[in-house]
Amino acid sequence: MMFAHPTALRQKGVLSMNKRNIDYIARYNARKYYQRVDDKLTTKQLALEHNIAVPELIGIIAEQHQIADIPVIISQQSGFVIKPAKGSGGKGILVITNVDQGRYFKASGDEITGNEIARHVSNILSGLFSLGGKPDVAIIEGLILFDPVFDGYSHEGVPDIRLIVFKGYPIMGMLRLSTHASDGKANLHQGAVGVGLNITNGKGLHAVQFDKPIEHHPDTGKNLIDIQVPDWDQLLHTASMAYEMANMGYLGTDMVLDREKGPLLLELNARPGLAIQIANAQGLLPRLRLIEQLKGPTPPVAQRVDYAKKHFSNYADF
Repeated sequence: MMFAHPTALRQKGVLSMNKRNIDYIARYNARKYYQRVDDKLTTKQLALEHNIAVPELIGIIAEQHQIADIPVIISQQSGFVIKPAKGSGGKGILVITNVDQGRYFKASGDEITGNEIARHVSNILSGLFSLGGKPDVAIIEGLILFDPVFDGYSHEGVPDIRLIVFKGYPIMGMLRLSTHASDGKANLHQGAVGVGLNITNGKGLHAVQFDKPIEHHPDTGKNLIDIQVPDWDQLLHTASMAYEMANMGYLGTDMVLDREKGPLLLELNARPGLAIQIANAQGLLPRLRLIEQLKGPTPPVAQRVDYAKKHFSNYADF
């Protein structure tokens, strides 16, 4: 396998977890700002203040007695998403893609009852899915309308785009595609596919599932390297804007493409995972070090995006 020895990895510019935690997260992400990214409700409110588009907020359930209000809150929805405000790794996210006469269905076609939805929200409030197991809040959001450009590239779920942003510069990106193995979730550890993306134009470079290179989607057979993510410049600009919004130097931004609303910011991550390097078959360190060498005041978003597109277009396998 490509990841055989720590020395070889360092030579390829691979960022390790310890180095990420000490030299980048601890150094560039002030603890006082963590709530801006760890609490999805706070992130959503900040994004709206900065004119960054987010999925529609339908309702908030903060206390157990409010669970009885859920049928009224979702009564006019043809689909919706329920997620914990302080969840991580995709845990606790319930996606209902179809509502038919009071019956609720997931993308897989499996039905879930109203009582099961209530139980799920109760579990969210009790902190079952939250960081540290602390009491949480359930957010009910509008369903994202799948952009048809991704037909065949994702299975039973909406693809999302992860971009690593360092000091306001988008330095590496990947498309995360759900699979049957990942139960419709775009989480690489659960079996989703990661497709490395060229920062210059959003085209596919390299794809992996369970850290192993693949060429075709395991469920649909679609050639993964053929992907071209639309609205790429807008996605880069949105990710770059998150730097000022969160006031954090090292960030992961997760976005989706809605067929009517375009790019939407889903969430931010102060501790983004390192699997994006495997998806791109490139290490993060050379890009991080290049940005660290820049002097002077932070330039505007457009200049940061242009710099990233110019300097991070080269592609070389591990």
